[in-house]
Amino acid sequence: QVQLVESGGGLVQPGGSLRLSCAASGSIFSIYAMGWYRQAPGKQRELVAALTSGSNTNYADSVKGRFTISSDNAKNTAYLQMNSLNPEDTAVYYCYADKASGSTFIRSWGPGTQVAVSS
Repeated sequence: QVQLVESGGGLVQPGGSLRLSCAASGSIFSIYAMGWYRQAPGKQRELVAALTSGSNTNYADSVKGRFTISSDNAKNTAYLQMNSLNPEDTAVYYCYADKASGSTFIRSWGPGTQVAVSS
C-alpha cells in the first residue's frame, strides 16, 4: 500500500505562487504515475496535472503555462509548481499515485491540501 502526504498549500494573493509537495511512502515499488487533482466547492474533482514514467506530462487546459509538475525520485516526492495563481485555482488539491498491479493498477490518494487564492 502507498501512503501519500501533501504539503505546501495555503493562502496566496492573485498572481502569486505556491509549490505543492506530495511525499510517497510504503510500497512505492512499481509506481508509474503520479499527479494532482483538485476539487473546488460545489464542483467535481478535476485532473490538474499528471506525470508518468518516461517524464510524460499532461495538464488541464486551464493551468497550461502556469503550473509545472515534476518529481524527485530519490525523495519519492512529486511537486506541483503553481504560478500566476487566480481565484479560480482555489480548491483542495489531491495527490495520487498509480501502482502497477498485475494487468491493472491501484490508485492511492493523499488527504488533500487547501489552496486559497484571494486578495
